[in-house]
Amino acid sequence: MMNDKPIHKQKLYRLALTPFRLLVSYYIMAVAVVSILLSLPVARQKGADWSAMDAVFVAASSVSVTGLTTVDLSETFTITGIFILIFALQIGGIGIMTISTFFWLIFGKKIGLKQRQLIKTDQNQLNFSGLVSLLRQIVALILLIEVLGALVLGVYYLNYFPTWQEAFLQGLFAAVSATTNAGFDITGQSLIPFARDYFVQFVTIILIILGAIGFPVWIEVKNFLFNKPLKNRFQFSLFTKITTSTYFLLLGFGTIVIIFLEFNGYFVGKSWHESFFYALFQSTTMRSAGLLTLDINDLHHSTVLFMSALMFIGASPSSVGGGIRTTTFALNILFLYHYARGNRSIKVFKREIHQADVIKSLVVLLLAVLLYGISIIILSYTEDASLLAIIFEVSSAFGTCGASMGITADLTNTGKWLLIILMFIGRVGILSFLFIMSSNEKEPDFHYPKERVIIG
Repeated sequence: MMNDKPIHKQKLYRLALTPFRLLVSYYIMAVAVVSILLSLPVARQKGADWSAMDAVFVAASSVSVTGLTTVDLSETFTITGIFILIFALQIGGIGIMTISTFFWLIFGKKIGLKQRQLIKTDQNQLNFSGLVSLLRQIVALILLIEVLGALVLGVYYLNYFPTWQEAFLQGLFAAVSATTNAGFDITGQSLIPFARDYFVQFVTIILIILGAIGFPVWIEVKNFLFNKPLKNRFQFSLFTKITTSTYFLLLGFGTIVIIFLEFNGYFVGKSWHESFFYALFQSTTMRSAGLLTLDINDLHHSTVLFMSALMFIGASPSSVGGGIRTTTFALNILFLYHYARGNRSIKVFKREIHQADVIKSLVVLLLAVLLYGISIIILSYTEDASLLAIIFEVSSAFGTCGASMGITADLTNTGKWLLIILMFIGRVGILSFLFIMSSNEKEPDFHYPKERVIIG
């Protein structure tokens, strides 16, 4: 009897500290810390409107790299506040466990099994093999991309801003915001001032794609290009093939659809190259980035709904983006196609998809649709906004996109807390959020007789 209580406590302790729950608690702590830092007087301009709700919302939006905001960043934060935001975007974009482990490695700390479990969860990896090497490469690549982007944009912004300090600050923030797909801006107008500057748009598109395509894809491409001993026998993984093909097919399809929907609308009177870049940029940014070269309110309702669908799909797994992710979308489409043809297995790129992954993709889609429906109903009841604006706002929060039709600041506290939850779920992923309430998978102890049910 003396040992029953300690054993019981030990079981409860293990149950409470699953990797998913620990990871969620770390992100919540990160939001709390960023909220406090942004609320410091040194971080804000004198006279700027600021409340506790603003602090939590902007912190949650930055840590989840969403970009929705209740305040104008350019009129609210000092240079110190802007650098705090940059730090928060790095935490959200690279991943809190990747950042933490990177500093552990700098100080020579050994990475144990517990830390590896958290890294595995944070980066959506399937096994422990090569995790530390993976995070080293992730940090190195994303910082390299951000530095190069900041230098290119900073030098180019000398044509737009009066001092080199302002030009490079704008370039640095724009590069970090684009690479992490955060959608924040300190211009006060997103990228609308650069609507006819194709160079700025092209650089931003490249940075957005590099952030949204997925860290494992970067690593495989790097190994293919620079690892000569493996080059002749190198094969891209099925994940890389599916996620890259899906990402770029959606990018091209989105561009074509936006041109078609706005051909007799927003694009009337514009040249072909203006229309193309407007459509291309919006198709790219609506996947998870949220930076805009136009006002969403000027677009047709059908275009806004289509953009909401792009945000719902989101970016690739193990990337800086949110949504249901490209692989989830691809597996659901492949499942429908093969099931309609009478196939009971999914074959693509000369490989067969594991049934467990198909089930996971269906679960993610179902839960996402339920979450969307419930969120839209709640916001329709609590907010004084059009249904279209609410659908767009919900899509932007869950897809960690950050684009808005201008209703974010006017939401009730209930609406803001709901968006915070959606941004958080969008960042950690539907499955990770679902696993918070569960323990490890286990085989059932018994089975009941099976019986068929009429469907459809």
